[in-house]
Amino acid sequence: MTAPAPARTALVTGASRGIGRHLARGLAEEGLDVAILATDGGRLEEVRAELAANVPAARVVVVPADVTDEREVGLAVARAEEELGGIDLLVNNAGRIDAEVPLWEADPDEWWDVMAVNVRGPFLLARAVVPGMLGRGGGRIVAINSGSGTRDFAEASAYTASKSALFRIGGAIHLAAYERGIRTFELAPGVVHTDMTEGMRLHEGRSEWTDPVEVVALVAALARGDGDHLSGGFLRVGIDHPHELAARTSVRWLGLVDHPAGGTLG
Repeated sequence: MTAPAPARTALVTGASRGIGRHLARGLAEEGLDVAILATDGGRLEEVRAELAANVPAARVVVVPADVTDEREVGLAVARAEEELGGIDLLVNNAGRIDAEVPLWEADPDEWWDVMAVNVRGPFLLARAVVPGMLGRGGGRIVAINSGSGTRDFAEASAYTASKSALFRIGGAIHLAAYERGIRTFELAPGVVHTDMTEGMRLHEGRSEWTDPVEVVALVAALARGDGDHLSGGFLRVGIDHPHELAARTSVRWLGLVDHPAGGTLG
């Protein structure tokens, strides 16, 4: 069985703001070279300037792309691989949410656009990145998922359906490529204060937010390989702590039951 080395490079999607921006800087501070991907090239350049000022030793590659566009994703991944010498860690963070209304009131175009960004995007990124990982002996994929993908909600049905779908994508990769060195993780970041969460009715009046430092710390631990034996599982920031990963012998699946580390996904 192939065991991937600790990650030296990372590609973070949705890196122009929110959790993705925190992850890009945090991983750079952990010593990784990073490729940052989002649709807004101007914002990405701001992130690059921020990293250059605060983490000058890190190599940062800006790869603007629409995660739903196969051609743009392919070109972005190829450029990141060329400039970084390969991608060891893929963080599928880019995502959006639909209106908080019941399904029958949802706008069909918005509903499908959410599915495209949240499902087609991670599919295209993984499809483009995994072959290179396999060629170098392995790699890791972290999907920024959500507890909302594990149960029913009355509203925002595209978002919840898309997060459920991410489990199936991660599970498929885990089952097909674990023996070849690929490790996959679904990670719920808690409720980080971002543009998206601030605009949600669900979080109106919220005063307690997840510190993005905690999200970075858990992803960094996964990048090092501390949780490789938990591949295929679902981790939650605030419940699963970086210093505890090595001692864990099981991992939650859908937040309901524990599965043996490295086991199947349902």
